[in-house]
Amino acid sequence: MGKVSLVSLGCPKNLVDSEKLLKRLAEKGISYDPDPDHADLLLINTCGFIEDAKRESVEEILRLAERKGTRKLLVFGCLAKRFGDELQKEIPEIDVLYGVGEEEKIAAFCGSVLTESEPLHKPSVLTETSYAYVKIAEGCDRGCSYCVIPDIRGGFRSRDPEDILKEAELLVGSGRKELILVAQDITSYGRDIPGYTLARLLRDMAAISGDFWIRLLYLFPTAITDKLLETVGEEEKICNYLDIPFQHSEQKILRLMRRPGRREMFRELITRIRTTIPDVALRTTLITGFPQESDEDFEHMLSFVKNAAFDRLGVFSYSREEGSAAYALKGQVPKAVRRKRREQIMEAQAEISLDRNRSLVGRVFKALVDDADSKVAVARIYSQAPEIDGVVFIRQPGIRKGTFVQIRIDTAYDYDLDGSVAG
Repeated sequence: MGKVSLVSLGCPKNLVDSEKLLKRLAEKGISYDPDPDHADLLLINTCGFIEDAKRESVEEILRLAERKGTRKLLVFGCLAKRFGDELQKEIPEIDVLYGVGEEEKIAAFCGSVLTESEPLHKPSVLTETSYAYVKIAEGCDRGCSYCVIPDIRGGFRSRDPEDILKEAELLVGSGRKELILVAQDITSYGRDIPGYTLARLLRDMAAISGDFWIRLLYLFPTAITDKLLETVGEEEKICNYLDIPFQHSEQKILRLMRRPGRREMFRELITRIRTTIPDVALRTTLITGFPQESDEDFEHMLSFVKNAAFDRLGVFSYSREEGSAAYALKGQVPKAVRRKRREQIMEAQAEISLDRNRSLVGRVFKALVDDADSKVAVARIYSQAPEIDGVVFIRQPGIRKGTFVQIRIDTAYDYDLDGSVAG
């Protein structure tokens, strides 16, 4: 039986692609081994979204290249799609390159160089977690000027709802307690499927039997409908958690980003969301130092952050990407200024986050246990998405990983919480 080692970098959407590939390989009787030294073929799924991600991907390729020996090294994904020729030239240890959405070709190549056997009954996964990412669409049509994703992944395509629901049933049946819906823009889901919408998909998914959560990531702000908000508020299985990347608050910068919206519109949206879903947790991401961002533009965005009091917030300093429309914009902001502005927003958000967390002390919540040993358990409540938000530490024995428990919040920190089993 042949074995592959697969390193998956970047966003959850890449992780979904990697695990889909492992499933195809399992059908050929090819298994996954997390230790590259035990594998017959080395694979790496790269990210090429921003400069830091590209650097991480190149470093990982070089690390595996040093360990490959006589084995083959296969590189695929976003970075391979964008800079395949350069990668092959600069790192000749790479034996073969594929882009995105080429799992069939990769599986065929693996089958040609490895010994196939009977199909594996249980496909390998990269992470044994209490949650699973479910990609509901591919590509994007938004055309944001700083982003090269449409060039890499193509135009927006909704995934067939029957396939999504079947996958969701299998995941819940296998013990996953949280399904996290991802795509470049999940609010566009269903626009290419007559009579079907994201709200309907959520209703259908919530009707699946079992005790599990549904979480939404990457909602385009100007595409959020009242119907979607009502669905989130009414369905108990859907976490009252919305991740809405505003990217900026000022109309001048948003226009340069080729994104609709303005500060007043976003404030009205936030008010509408909190009115419809009173206990909602809001997360956003912002970009500092976009071309032509003045000190005044930044101060307005900082004020917007303080007034909005987001429960969760992430900030990127602008990454100037070759091939993006923003690359040639005049008024590029110095890197040091971009970083300083990012730090200022994160400092403000730390205070906001601590204040929001303190408001939770003494309250009881349903929590999902992601990890546990004999002394401490690590859990999350509805307002905490895995990998990007804080966690709740429960310093008690006897708590089982992958289960829901009722906990009381005892102590608040900037991003994390301490809790204890309630009752």
